[in-house]
Formats: sequence, C-alpha cells, structure tokens
Amino acid sequence: MKRREFITLLGGAAAWPLAARAQQQPMPVVGILTPLAAGSGEYLLDAFRRGLGESGYVEGQNVTIDRRLAAGRFDRFQEMAADLVQRRVSVIAAFGNVAAVAAKAATQTLPIVFAITEDPVSLGLVASLSRPGGNATGLNFFTTEVNAKRLGLLRELVPAAARVALLMNPNNALNTSATLKEVEPAARTLGLHIQVFNASTSLEIDAAFAALVAWRPDAVFVAPDGFFTSRRVQLAALAARHALPASYSVRDYVEVGGLTSYGASLMDAYRQVGAFAGRILNGAKPGELPVVQSTKFELVLNAQIARMLRLTIPASLLAVADEVIE
Repeated sequence: MKRREFITLLGGAAAWPLAARAQQQPMPVVGILTPLAAGSGEYLLDAFRRGLGESGYVEGQNVTIDRRLAAGRFDRFQEMAADLVQRRVSVIAAFGNVAAVAAKAATQTLPIVFAITEDPVSLGLVASLSRPGGNATGLNFFTTEVNAKRLGLLRELVPAAARVALLMNPNNALNTSATLKEVEPAARTLGLHIQVFNASTSLEIDAAFAALVAWRPDAVFVAPDGFFTSRRVQLAALAARHALPASYSVRDYVEVGGLTSYGASLMDAYRQVGAFAGRILNGAKPGELPVVQSTKFELVLNAQIARMLRLTIPASLLAVADEVIE
C-alpha cells in the first residue's frame, strides 16, 4: 500500500468514531406545559410545530416534543414542571399564567418561553419587557385586559341585556382575579348585574349551565381559560341549547358554533411560542429576547347563531368585525 493511501485510510478511520459520536447526539427536547386536554387542542400544537419549523425544527426529525397536558387541572403544573426540569429538557414552553409561574418556580436556569395574559413583570417572570434578563421570555397577549371591552361589545350585540352570567374556572386563580378586576367595574358602568358561576371539569360545566339557566340570565360571558377553550364545543352547544347569547375570548369558540369572540389569536400565540423556542434551540438567550406584546385583537361574529337567537347584529359591529362567519 502506498504511503499516501495509508495515511488517508488512517485519517478516515480516525474520523469514524467522531462521526459516530455526532450521530449519537440526542435530539433536543422541548417540554410543553398546557392546560389543554388530550385530543382537544391538536390544532394549537400544530401551530406550535409550525413556529418551531420557522427555525428548521421538525418533530421526530431533529427535535422531540414532550407534551404535559393538564386538562384543566392547574394544580398539576407544579409537578409537571418539576418533571420537565428533572428530564433536563432544552426549552420549556408554558401556556397560561399558572403554567408559566410553575415553570419559573421549578428552574432559574433552563430556558422558558411563555404565552400569558398578564404582565410578566408583575408575575415575576422577567425583569422588564425589553430586557427580560433571566431564563424566561415570550408573549403577552392581554386576554384579561380586553375583558371590559368584550363585555361592552356583548352589551352592544344584546342591548336589552341586564343580567349576565360570568362563567369562571376557580382552579385558574390568576385568571379569575384578573377577569373580575376587569369585568366588575365595566358591568357597573354598563348597568349590568353580574353573577359568577364556577366550573373546572366538563361535568361541572354542565352543572354550572343548569344553575345559570335557572338564574335566567340575558347573556353569558365565558372567562378566558385554557381548559374552557379545550371544552369549546361543549360550551357553544350548551349556550345554543338554552338559546343564550354568549361571548368568548378567542375565535376558536365561534368557529364551532359560538356567537361572538373578542381577543388575540390563540393559534398565533402557540405559533409564536414555537418560534421563540426554535430561536433558543439555535442559540439565542431568553434573557436577551424582548417579550412580544399582542397589539392586534379580532372581533369575530357568527351570523348563523345570531339569527338562531333572533339577534340583529348592529351595523356598528359589522363595520368593525374582523370576520363574520355565515
């Protein structure tokens, strides 16, 4: 064998273990904390995957996604977050205030990307919006802060309303307090009487509707809540069965038969969190990525449901609606 061929052979042999070791590197793992229930939010997880794809990550090819679905059990987030930290995932994607706070309590070092409805500074997640400074960043989409306007839009759609049932999830304490803080003074200004009804499981949703129907409200206001979103078909069906005009926080309800929604896009929130996670996997530091604030809110109306409820959608609402579903 010629000396040059022998050296080339040796060089190639030396490279084989290196290549083998490179191939054996485990794929990064993104852990998801979400209040969704199994089988109810795959379209949102698809949006998250699209966000990851913007940075070149495809589940099963070069990234693994570890889903932790709380199914409305907000008390489970602390344990779920601890499990993800113990697994040493590459990034934690936390959806909702409770999930984000639980993730931050579980780790001060692993990167966290959140989508929340309250001020992340007041929740202790970041030092400031422009310079988070720690291990967390993400999206603030102000769902709770638009509740007062949403109640006003409901009153405009149902001008004769005097009594409004407010459906809340008591297990989601952060959202509950923020929603009441917005809705109660707005109701007083509008001359509306608000009665709170609680539900944290699908059976309790049925029971809450039975109770609120007995109270005879003129409309229903469903608080923003990840578990409620996962039960949107049930909620829209109950409102239709009892001929009750109902307002929701995201368009997902209206697409399955709800009357109206006003708020940021939940699907886009999941996509943006996925995009954040992809950037972090590519080396970006969460403390240097400014928190994104939603500035676009959409009003969606379902004209078919309005006709079923014998409601006439005012021209003022039709003029500003982002979409009217026929």
